[in-house]
Amino acid sequence: MSKPSSHAAAADALPLGVDLVFILVALAGYVPSLLAPELRTWPWWRIGLFIGLGALYLAMGLRGWDWLVEEKRPFGPFIYFTVQIAIITLILWLSLDLPNATWILMMPIVGQSAGFPRLGTVLVVLTLLASFLIPLFLAGASWTTMTNALIGVGTAMLFVLIFTFVTLRESDAREEIERLAGELQAANQQLRHYAVQAEELATTKERNRLAREIHDSLGHYLTVVNVQLGAAQALLTADPDRARDALQKSQQLTQDGLAEVRRSVAALRESPVDSRPLDDLIAELVTENRASGIVTEFALLGASRSLPPQTRLTLFRAVQEGLTNARKHARASRVDVTLDYRQPRQVRLAVADNGAGSADPSGGFGLLGLKERASLLGGELTVETAVGSGFTLRLHLPG
Repeated sequence: MSKPSSHAAAADALPLGVDLVFILVALAGYVPSLLAPELRTWPWWRIGLFIGLGALYLAMGLRGWDWLVEEKRPFGPFIYFTVQIAIITLILWLSLDLPNATWILMMPIVGQSAGFPRLGTVLVVLTLLASFLIPLFLAGASWTTMTNALIGVGTAMLFVLIFTFVTLRESDAREEIERLAGELQAANQQLRHYAVQAEELATTKERNRLAREIHDSLGHYLTVVNVQLGAAQALLTADPDRARDALQKSQQLTQDGLAEVRRSVAALRESPVDSRPLDDLIAELVTENRASGIVTEFALLGASRSLPPQTRLTLFRAVQEGLTNARKHARASRVDVTLDYRQPRQVRLAVADNGAGSADPSGGFGLLGLKERASLLGGELTVETAVGSGFTLRLHLPG
């Protein structure tokens, strides 16, 4: 019996508090004895010993429990119960010829033992019963008297144990509820924290998505318009008809770009690839690129198949980015676009130009946005380039 069980301390389970219980029990056990006529026949040392043992019993109950058990002194419970049982045994032996109410002193000790493992409780109860019965036996009490006394005291002990066990269980349940309530409150607080983080992350992701869409769509149109306007300016004197044609294309592209901006501002409710086949859209981009004076070819390998909307959109934006790069930066004379469906669970895209190339393959915001798109879809975007060796964009996506 080296430590209390998982139950709360039995003393805490007593409704009135352990101090008050010990005082009331001591009064209930001692007052009838001190008022008994038989006490007048006792010698003074016996009366002093009787009262002194009662005071020691109270001191152990009021302070000994806290000092030995609650503060977890080495062998504290063993010392506490041994001393209390020895005190009660002496009190019972001294008061054999008095009205026998001192047996009630055992009840708080029984209640305190209920807070320990069952074996410890049984040992305390059996030792107390022996301390109660042995003085009776030595005093020559009959078996009937001892049996009746055992039944009475045993019943009282059983009541105390049941009451204490029920109170302990209720106390444990209350502590468990409080613990769960605290955990639930902490979980709710953590969930609120996660909700704020999720909202911030969603806002950031949406902001990045909008930035990518605006760059990929509006940037494409503005680049083509810039090329057409440059061509019109160069041909204005030498070939007015071709210059007029370039201006008309610029006007049409400007209108298309405005429509694309309106769609982007409307939170991109519709994707450019929602209503038309991807192959047709890529072919249209290739045709637009040819109009800028760059030889542009489109090769479709394998049979076209249905792809998820985000996969189609990412492929479309990748072609836009590759063609825009060829016109704007690469000073290329030829661009080849290849869409490969031959892998059963993967679609591959390549946009290669024969332009000036670059020493930095990381690219700008457009390539960064495409890499983010590819990563979100479980794919990969790679760039192959070097100064004087052109620029090749490769995109592999599940599909």
